[in-house]
Amino acid sequence: MSEIRIDKGYRPGSLGRIAELHGVYYHDHWGFGLFFEAKVAVELSEFLKRYDESRDGFWTVSVGGQAEGSIAIDGIRAEIDGAHLRWFIMSDALRGKGAGSRLINKALRFCRSKGYKKIYLWTFEGLGPARHIYEKMGFKLVEEHRGTQWGTEVTEQRFERSLTVYP
Repeated sequence: MSEIRIDKGYRPGSLGRIAELHGVYYHDHWGFGLFFEAKVAVELSEFLKRYDESRDGFWTVSVGGQAEGSIAIDGIRAEIDGAHLRWFIMSDALRGKGAGSRLINKALRFCRSKGYKKIYLWTFEGLGPARHIYEKMGFKLVEEHRGTQWGTEVTEQRFERSLTVYP
Protein backbone atom coordinates (compact mmCIF):
# COMPACT_ATOMS: atom_id res chain seq x y z
CA MET A 1 0.00 0.00 0.00
CA SER A 2 1.20 3.52 -0.81
CA GLU A 3 1.89 6.03 1.92
CA ILE A 4 -1.12 7.31 3.85
CA ARG A 5 -1.23 11.09 3.52
CA ILE A 6 -3.41 13.62 5.36
CA ASP A 7 -4.08 16.95 3.64
CA LYS A 8 -5.77 20.00 5.12
CA GLY A 9 -8.29 21.94 3.08
CA TYR A 10 -10.12 21.26 -0.13
CA ARG A 11 -8.44 19.14 -2.80
CA PRO A 12 -9.92 18.76 -6.31
CA GLY A 13 -12.26 15.77 -6.36
CA SER A 14 -12.53 15.49 -2.58
CA LEU A 15 -16.13 16.70 -2.41
CA GLY A 16 -17.38 14.05 -4.84
CA ARG A 17 -15.22 11.31 -3.38
CA ILE A 18 -16.33 11.99 0.20
CA ALA A 19 -19.99 11.97 -0.89
CA GLU A 20 -19.30 8.69 -2.73
CA LEU A 21 -17.67 7.08 0.32
CA HIS A 22 -20.67 8.03 2.47
CA GLY A 23 -23.21 6.99 -0.16
CA VAL A 24 -21.68 3.57 -0.80
CA TYR A 25 -20.92 2.70 2.83
CA TYR A 26 -24.31 3.72 4.21
CA HIS A 27 -26.17 2.09 1.33
CA ASP A 28 -24.30 -1.20 1.67
CA HIS A 29 -24.51 -1.38 5.47
CA TRP A 30 -27.71 0.52 6.34
CA GLY A 31 -29.84 0.67 3.19
CA PHE A 32 -29.61 4.46 2.90
CA GLY A 33 -30.37 5.77 -0.57
CA LEU A 34 -30.25 8.86 -2.73
CA PHE A 35 -31.65 11.15 -0.02
CA PHE A 36 -28.62 10.51 2.19
CA GLU A 37 -25.92 10.76 -0.47
CA ALA A 38 -27.48 13.97 -1.84
CA LYS A 39 -27.69 15.41 1.70
CA VAL A 40 -23.99 14.71 2.24
CA ALA A 41 -23.06 16.23 -1.15
CA VAL A 42 -25.19 19.36 -0.68
CA GLU A 43 -24.21 20.05 2.93
CA LEU A 44 -20.52 19.33 2.32
CA SER A 45 -20.49 21.59 -0.75
CA GLU A 46 -22.23 24.38 1.20
CA PHE A 47 -19.65 23.99 3.98
CA LEU A 48 -16.71 24.09 1.57
CA LYS A 49 -18.10 27.18 -0.23
CA ARG A 50 -18.21 29.09 3.08
CA TYR A 51 -15.08 27.45 4.48
CA ASP A 52 -13.08 29.86 6.62
CA GLU A 53 -9.67 28.58 7.68
CA SER A 54 -9.78 30.83 10.76
CA ARG A 55 -12.68 28.80 12.23
CA ASP A 56 -13.20 25.63 10.11
CA GLY A 57 -11.14 22.55 9.42
CA PHE A 58 -11.32 19.99 6.63
CA TRP A 59 -8.91 17.09 6.16
CA THR A 60 -8.77 14.22 3.71
CA VAL A 61 -6.72 11.10 4.05
CA SER A 62 -5.47 9.68 0.79
CA VAL A 63 -3.48 6.79 -0.58
CA GLY A 64 -1.85 7.14 -3.97
CA GLY A 65 -3.61 10.46 -4.54
CA GLN A 66 -7.11 8.99 -3.99
CA ALA A 67 -9.17 10.33 -1.07
CA GLU A 68 -9.97 7.42 1.24
CA GLY A 69 -11.43 9.30 4.19
CA SER A 70 -12.27 12.67 5.68
CA ILE A 71 -13.21 14.69 8.71
CA ALA A 72 -14.41 18.27 9.10
CA ILE A 73 -14.82 20.78 11.88
CA ASP A 74 -17.57 23.28 11.26
CA GLY A 75 -16.80 26.21 13.52
CA ILE A 76 -19.48 28.66 12.36
CA ARG A 77 -21.43 28.29 15.65
CA ALA A 78 -18.57 27.10 17.86
CA GLU A 79 -18.92 29.91 20.39
CA ILE A 80 -22.63 29.15 20.88
CA ASP A 81 -23.07 25.39 20.34
CA GLY A 82 -19.51 24.07 20.19
CA ALA A 83 -17.50 22.98 17.17
CA HIS A 84 -19.37 20.48 14.97
CA LEU A 85 -17.42 17.41 13.87
CA ARG A 86 -18.81 16.24 10.52
CA TRP A 87 -18.20 13.94 7.53
CA PHE A 88 -15.95 11.50 9.35
CA ILE A 89 -15.55 8.47 7.08
CA MET A 90 -12.92 5.92 6.20
CA SER A 91 -12.87 3.64 3.16
CA ASP A 92 -12.71 -0.12 3.59
CA ALA A 93 -9.07 0.09 2.45
CA LEU A 94 -8.12 2.18 5.52
CA ARG A 95 -10.59 1.02 8.15
CA GLY A 96 -8.75 -0.39 11.15
CA LYS A 97 -5.34 1.01 10.15
CA GLY A 98 -5.27 3.98 12.56
CA ALA A 99 -6.04 6.69 9.99
CA GLY A 100 -9.38 7.49 11.65
CA SER A 101 -7.72 8.11 15.00
CA ARG A 102 -5.13 10.31 13.28
CA LEU A 103 -7.92 12.38 11.69
CA ILE A 104 -9.81 12.82 14.95
CA ASN A 105 -6.59 13.83 16.72
CA LYS A 106 -5.99 16.48 14.02
CA ALA A 107 -9.53 17.77 14.50
CA LEU A 108 -9.14 17.91 18.30
CA ARG A 109 -5.80 19.74 18.06
CA PHE A 110 -7.36 22.21 15.62
CA CYS A 111 -10.28 22.88 18.00
CA ARG A 112 -7.92 23.40 20.93
CA SER A 113 -5.81 25.80 18.86
CA LYS A 114 -8.94 27.86 18.18
CA GLY A 115 -9.90 27.90 21.85
CA TYR A 116 -13.15 26.00 21.29
CA LYS A 117 -14.59 24.76 24.58
CA LYS A 118 -16.66 21.88 23.24
CA ILE A 119 -16.92 19.64 20.19
CA TYR A 120 -19.99 17.60 19.24
CA LEU A 121 -21.19 15.24 16.54
CA TRP A 122 -24.36 13.50 15.44
CA THR A 123 -24.32 9.82 14.54
CA PHE A 124 -26.67 6.92 15.04
CA GLU A 125 -26.83 3.71 17.04
CA GLY A 126 -25.09 0.71 15.53
CA LEU A 127 -21.87 2.25 14.21
CA GLY A 128 -19.65 0.32 16.62
CA PRO A 129 -16.16 1.04 15.21
CA ALA A 130 -16.85 4.80 14.95
CA ARG A 131 -18.36 4.90 18.44
CA HIS A 132 -15.29 3.09 19.78
CA ILE A 133 -13.03 5.80 18.31
CA TYR A 134 -15.25 8.60 19.64
CA GLU A 135 -15.30 7.16 23.15
CA LYS A 136 -11.54 6.45 23.05
CA MET A 137 -11.07 10.14 22.22
CA GLY A 138 -13.18 11.24 25.20
CA PHE A 139 -16.59 11.80 23.60
CA LYS A 140 -19.66 11.00 25.71
CA LEU A 141 -23.18 10.14 24.58
CA VAL A 142 -25.39 13.04 25.76
CA GLU A 143 -28.61 12.64 23.73
CA GLU A 144 -30.46 9.87 21.94
CA HIS A 145 -33.80 9.75 20.11
CA ARG A 146 -35.52 8.23 17.08
CA GLY A 147 -35.25 10.46 14.03
CA THR A 148 -35.04 10.64 10.25
CA GLN A 149 -32.46 13.36 9.56
CA TRP A 150 -30.60 10.92 7.28
CA GLY A 151 -33.70 9.85 5.34
CA THR A 152 -34.15 6.55 7.22
CA GLU A 153 -35.48 6.14 10.74
CA VAL A 154 -32.64 5.37 13.16
CA THR A 155 -31.76 6.06 16.78
CA GLU A 156 -29.85 9.33 16.42
CA GLN A 157 -27.11 10.01 18.94
CA ARG A 158 -25.31 13.19 19.93
CA PHE A 159 -21.82 12.84 21.38
CA GLU A 160 -19.92 15.70 23.02
CA ARG A 161 -16.45 16.24 24.32
CA SER A 162 -15.20 19.06 26.50
CA LEU A 163 -11.95 20.55 25.29
CA THR A 164 -11.04 22.06 28.62
CA VAL A 165 -9.68 18.72 29.86
CA TYR A 166 -7.42 16.19 28.19
CA PRO A 167 -7.38 13.46 26.74
